[in-house]
Amino acid sequence: MGGRGLLGTDNAVLPDDGESPLRRTRLRPFLMSEAAVTNTEFQTFAQDTGYLTEAERYGWSFVFWSNLAEGARATHAVDGVEWWRRVEGANWRDITGTGSTGETWHADHPAVHISWNDARAYADWVGGRLPTEAEWEHAARGGLGDVRYPWGDTEPDDENFLPCNIWQGAFPARNNCADGYATTAPGRSFKPNGYGLFNMVGNVWEWTADPFRIKSLKKQTRQRLLAMRGFKVLKGGSFLCHRSYCHRYRIAARTGNSPDSTTSHQGFRVVWDQ
Repeated sequence: MGGRGLLGTDNAVLPDDGESPLRRTRLRPFLMSEAAVTNTEFQTFAQDTGYLTEAERYGWSFVFWSNLAEGARATHAVDGVEWWRRVEGANWRDITGTGSTGETWHADHPAVHISWNDARAYADWVGGRLPTEAEWEHAARGGLGDVRYPWGDTEPDDENFLPCNIWQGAFPARNNCADGYATTAPGRSFKPNGYGLFNMVGNVWEWTADPFRIKSLKKQTRQRLLAMRGFKVLKGGSFLCHRSYCHRYRIAARTGNSPDSTTSHQGFRVVWDQ
């Protein structure tokens, strides 16, 4: 991949996220892993290097409330987004907390609870790097140009058109799992895009190399950015996205998080220069 690419959109759904305008870019040739890095792949890295993720070192991570393991110890809700819980012992091995490995860990699913720092360490180990936002969007478009999704412009729904792993139902109370998954799906599931890449939207948020920046004159947006200083861009949305709440399973959609943050819906993929 490489050459002329597109970044952003002229039809922003969440303009305060910095989705607009549509820009044209020039990209050097690169290769991208066809799916997000899986648990098996990350396990090989951890065993070879002895690497401990930041969630393992901190001793906790964030898990969505309905995905907590049965009998989980008391958790702490996040103010304003109470469906996120701080769970002791949650990490890429024990996805919903201590002792949950056998219930929630699947070899071919994306590794989650991975921070930006963790993702970069893995990418260095395999001789690659994290993609830029422009590279990520170019790859996600799959050769289709200015489209909303990797498959075109048709909007997923809750019943019939289910091209990716997102939420179906009433967020955050009820997920009817019409797409077959309550949490992550295998990395190589659903139909790949025109470049043969799987799950470029939905499933897990994916880290990029870029800092999270927005060009805006709005006072509220500038204040928000002050609180996000040092944050990195994530792309693609996750299994928790729904049009009614987090309509970010679009190519131009973006969010930011601190490089040491970890959750049960954050993963990554790797690119290599050609």
